[in-house]
Amino acid sequence: MRLFDPHVHMSSRTTDDYEAMRAAGVRALVEPAFWVGQPRTGPGSFTDYFDALLGWEPHRAAQFGIRHHCALALNPKEANDARCRPVLDLLPRYLAKDGVVAVGEIGFDGLTDAEEEAFRVQAGLAVGFGLPVLVHTPHRDKAAGTRRSLEVVAECGVPPGLVLLDHLNELTIAMARDAGVWAGLSVYPDTKLDERRTVALLREYGTDRVLVNSAADWGRSDPLKTAKVAFAMLAAGFSEDDVDAVLWRNPVEFYGQSGRLDLDGPDGGAPPDGYAGNTIRRGG
Repeated sequence: MRLFDPHVHMSSRTTDDYEAMRAAGVRALVEPAFWVGQPRTGPGSFTDYFDALLGWEPHRAAQFGIRHHCALALNPKEANDARCRPVLDLLPRYLAKDGVVAVGEIGFDGLTDAEEEAFRVQAGLAVGFGLPVLVHTPHRDKAAGTRRSLEVVAECGVPPGLVLLDHLNELTIAMARDAGVWAGLSVYPDTKLDERRTVALLREYGTDRVLVNSAADWGRSDPLKTAKVAFAMLAAGFSEDDVDAVLWRNPVEFYGQSGRLDLDGPDGGAPPDGYAGNTIRRGG
């Protein structure tokens, strides 16, 4: 079983997580830029963060046989902080880099005017660079936020096939279906969806243009949720081909539209023995 986690924040995870993900079948992932919990005080913090998502994390993942790609953006929450707004001016030079397969996470947190302005700027950059967009739907006022997100991407000229509307649930997935965009289902231990609800949505809405992710972050989350959904699908009567479609072929198709998805090369293997006393080999 091969798995592709299309939304997981590995900068918040340990190498033990990489090892466990590899053992569970994860062979590729996308890490979107997000709010890291501690407010950042200026654009310099973002350049270091973006550089890590383009350099250190792919290096770390590769040592466990996992392909790492990223999506870059000024996230919705920090779009409200004037100190972080210059990040929008930095993004074009990062969006041109190999390994960046989407613009994201963009969207809404509190449905503010500042969030919508940043949303529109970054949706425009996605159109200009020909990249898919990963849209974060808010945890509060989800229905209103999902509806407005669809309006904004349409007004900005982003083709529906290049839009992934994430963190959907039973109240919002039909909106994504009706709009022709990709539907993202995030699976968590306590919040968002669980395996049972995810399988029920797949049974009702089908497996076309659906991506399932762990979205694992700093809080209580589980980077093995993609594997757990795979087993839950099989137990519910889905075929192995259905599992491969949802958890491999769909994310490959969506992010492959960037022209930058790289799944070739050595398959990796056991974690390294270390180098010069370190548990992970340092980059050159």
